[in-house]
Amino acid sequence: MMDLSNQIDHPLKMLTLVDVHDCSYLADQKANSIFLDHETPPSWSQYCQLSQLGFRRSGNHFYRPQCPSCDACKSSRIRAFEIDLNKKRFKRLLNKSSSLSIGLAPAKFSQEHYALYESYINTRHQDGDMFPATLNQYKGFLVSDNSYSQFLEIRDNKGALVACTAVDILQDGLSAIYTYFDPSFENLSPGTLAVLLLCLIAKKRNLDYVYLGYWVKNCQKMSYKAQFKPIEIFNGENWQLLVGEP
Repeated sequence: MMDLSNQIDHPLKMLTLVDVHDCSYLADQKANSIFLDHETPPSWSQYCQLSQLGFRRSGNHFYRPQCPSCDACKSSRIRAFEIDLNKKRFKRLLNKSSSLSIGLAPAKFSQEHYALYESYINTRHQDGDMFPATLNQYKGFLVSDNSYSQFLEIRDNKGALVACTAVDILQDGLSAIYTYFDPSFENLSPGTLAVLLLCLIAKKRNLDYVYLGYWVKNCQKMSYKAQFKPIEIFNGENWQLLVGEP
């Protein structure tokens, strides 16, 4: 277990974006966020508490949606000890991954990781705001000096990196930040596989949750998260079980 005892809690300063912007998830909606001032980055224990209140990390930004007329973005987390990993599709994916090498590594920069990320963004997300991939974008988004930030690496039988999930280790769980992978391995469903592997790692480390970021009911690209039952969402005050979703 990492030693973060030398980190000191201190007062945090919250800010909101000056201007609202178009929502990335729902058409005809405007978005805004509350975030921590860069001059007061949280300690690990503060970050853990913020995660329990629906905050996320993206690079050096710690934020939570605070939109003017919508509260559809709900932070989500899987109950790692209760998810049924013997579910037919999950079991099949885990079995298919048995020949792969899987492990955690510090979230440090390497050309190997960047090449995989660049290929993924430029192949899969040409219509997104992260296209085209750049070195500075990658470093600012996923590379981290924080000891709690790790890369879940998935390698083939020749040792080549085929998928990676940036993940933060919290007091009560693992927080999945972002997954990128070799598009030629798409039949392995690397995004789903990574979540299942994080559930296994969480259980092994006696951590209760895998945080998955925001779930938006009417957003198709967020609907995949509902398959990881039981999953909880944060309603702004409490965590509650998500029910009634496929």
